[in-house]
Order: sequence, then C-alpha cells, then structure tokens
Amino acid sequence: MKALVPALLAAALLVVGCGPTSDGTKTASGTGAPTAGKKFKVYLLPKQKGVPYFTSCAEGAEDAAKELGDIELTYDGPTDGKPEAAAEMIEKWVLKGADVIAVSCNDPQVLGPVLKKARDQGVKVITWDADASQDSRELFVNQATPQQIGYGLVDAMAKDLGGAEPTGQVAIVTARLTAANQNEWMVHMKERLKKYPKMQLVDVKPSNEDQKLAFEVSRDLMKAYPDLKGIFGISSVAFPGAAEAVKQAGKSGKVLVTGLATPNDMRSYVKDGTVKSVLLWNTKDLGFLTIEVAEAVAKGALKPNAPYFMSHRGEKKMQGDNVLLGDPIVFTKDNIDQFNF
Repeated sequence: MKALVPALLAAALLVVGCGPTSDGTKTASGTGAPTAGKKFKVYLLPKQKGVPYFTSCAEGAEDAAKELGDIELTYDGPTDGKPEAAAEMIEKWVLKGADVIAVSCNDPQVLGPVLKKARDQGVKVITWDADASQDSRELFVNQATPQQIGYGLVDAMAKDLGGAEPTGQVAIVTARLTAANQNEWMVHMKERLKKYPKMQLVDVKPSNEDQKLAFEVSRDLMKAYPDLKGIFGISSVAFPGAAEAVKQAGKSGKVLVTGLATPNDMRSYVKDGTVKSVLLWNTKDLGFLTIEVAEAVAKGALKPNAPYFMSHRGEKKMQGDNVLLGDPIVFTKDNIDQFNF
C-alpha cells in the first residue's frame, strides 16, 4: 500500500482553556468563529479512555471544537473498555441535553439499543472509528474502508515476510470478538490472503482491549505454533502487546509483527527491528473530522449519500452514510520519526 503523508496541522488556532466539569469529564469550547446561536453539546465516546490512540483522537477533536467555535465538547469513556459502562454514559448524556453523541462502538449488540433510544429522544447520533448498526446512528466517520485496512495489513505482512511469495504461518490478535469493525477487517484480510497462498492463517485470538492479555496471547501463540512467522495486532492495544511478547521471547526478526497503532507507541519496536511496518491513519485528523461531522449533523447540513463532505482540511469522500478520512499511512523506519502522535 502506498504510504500517504497527510499535511501537518497548518495554522495556530485561537485557543481557550480546557477544564474539568462537575462530573470530572473534560470539556473544550471554541472561540475560533463567531456563533449567532447556541453552542452544540457534543459528547465524544472512545472505546476505552486512557489509550494513547484515543487520547490522540481527542486532541484532534478539541482542536476542531476550538476552530469551529460553536461546539461544547465533552470527551469521556470507560477506562476498562466495558460496553456496559459506555451505555450508562450515553444514557446520562441524553439526560444532560446532548445535541450529538459520537461513539466508537466496541459492541454493537450492547450499545445499539441505547443509541436507538437516544435517537428516539431527539439526540443526533454518529459513530466514528468503529461502527454500530445503521439504524442506531446517522453517519459513520470512517478512517478508511474495511477493504483498505484488511488488504493493507496483509500486504504489509507479505512485504515484511519476503515480497512476491511470502511464506509461513501467521496469526491474528484482535481486540474483542464482538468488535464489528475488526471482524469486518478480518473478512478482507482472509480474502487478501488468497493472493499469498503460502501464507497460512492458523489462529485468531482476542485480547479484550488489554495489552497484558495481548502479550500473553501472543506468547502462547508462539508456543502453540513453533513455526509461526508473523502476528497481526489489529488494535492499538493488541499490537504493542504482541510486539513486546516477540521481543521478550528473543524472536525479533524471526516472528514479524505488524498491525494498527500510533507511531509513538511502536517507534521503539520499529527501531529495534521487531516491527517493520505500522499501519494507521492520522488519529488527530480522525478526531478533528468527527467533530466537524457532528457539527454538520447538528445543523442538519449533512445527510447520507451526499457526494462529499467539505472539511476544513479538504474535501472528504462519502460512501453512502460513511464519511471517509482517507487511506491509511504505512510507517516504517524510514518515515516514522516524521510523525508525533
């Protein structure tokens, strides 16, 4: 996959302070543009608060709130990643008068009903990063198509293993077996593996959004499959856990690891040769675009099947009810130091 290097954040923004609300969540109100009417209350829910990937997304979201000027942003989520805790937060936000709730959905079966209920009560609901069922939200801010991600992961591993005819057993460490987005990526990964018949997928294991468990699962995979040549870590928690397991096993360069995580999380593993390729999108840009879409939805200015969405950072393609951020980036030892997120 061709690496795309997005433009760096361009101009300094007019900034106001961020501080805790009475319930301890973080808010940011923008003053970047005059607002005739009220500020829209937007609540941004990650799969798991405290994970660097989502912290970086939140930074981009706060930049958007400041630049747009009519957004009162609250970013919060469960620190343990439990969807039941996320559902409780959504219900509380509805009672607080949310205009838009933007959700990275780690379990559509748990969150779908509460999102539908929020919509029934007049709240606009969008998803970002990880989707829910179409009837429980209006739009999905999608970092890339599932095919782009699935194909990109397999192509990166194939290149790392030897290019045109890569050979060896590979395994996948995912987040949760209920993670709809990762399940869809895996459909396309398996499809893409047909291009490389000598790469054999031998197992798929969940890590439950727990880096320690990802480490243990990866260690167990190497024991169960002594000829294992590669591990895909397809969440920002699973990937560093898998890489650390390979490093501690003394198998750096012998068992290759690739996946999805921030360049800051994976830099040391790239530098020491445990990892050759890291795939991701610009997480700050994903957060920024999510808040732009939230504002447009709150104003009734964006509907499914629009030809495109005009972001402050350029035209974004739309695919039905998906607003697409763009192609993933491939980080290697040659370019990873150009990025800081």
